[in-house]
Amino acid sequence: MQTQTGHPSVGHLNRTMIMIVMVSGAFVSILNETLLNVALPPIMRELHIAATTAQWLTTGYMLTNGVLIPVTAFLIQRFTTRTLFLTAMSLFAVGTLIAAVSPDFGFLLVGRVVQASGAAIMLPLLMTTVLTVFAPHERGGAMGIMGLVIMFAPAIGPTLSGWLVEHHSWRILFFVI
Repeated sequence: MQTQTGHPSVGHLNRTMIMIVMVSGAFVSILNETLLNVALPPIMRELHIAATTAQWLTTGYMLTNGVLIPVTAFLIQRFTTRTLFLTAMSLFAVGTLIAAVSPDFGFLLVGRVVQASGAAIMLPLLMTTVLTVFAPHERGGAMGIMGLVIMFAPAIGPTLSGWLVEHHSWRILFFVI
């Protein structure tokens, strides 16, 4: 059976599971964009770096996202959704681990760039998947749910980060993710 888009149909339960898994991955990667902002002062103190240097942790993340998001269109044409999703989440997880155990600023920055490499793949992949597995008349609802999650993540990031950093080391931000 084919959907109106010409793609093989995906059962309702499968579509729901695909959305839950992919939206969860996108939530974590988007949440990570804003988590570190509040933690910059403790990072600066522990790593003995200036504010202008510490800012590269967020700037490098966003620059990596900006460069790799357009590349995702090429990757989506070359690899399966599952392969890209697993690659994105693996890169994100490896980057998170590098950042969590980093002994100095250089390793922390490398961890953030590796994290961003995985995160940059997630959002375009999620949007493409929604357009593929949902019929045109169902896409609005799916995009609405996706939009709520995407907007909620950066909204709670600074608050969650502030609470965690107040009670724990800044490294907990990476271990929680």
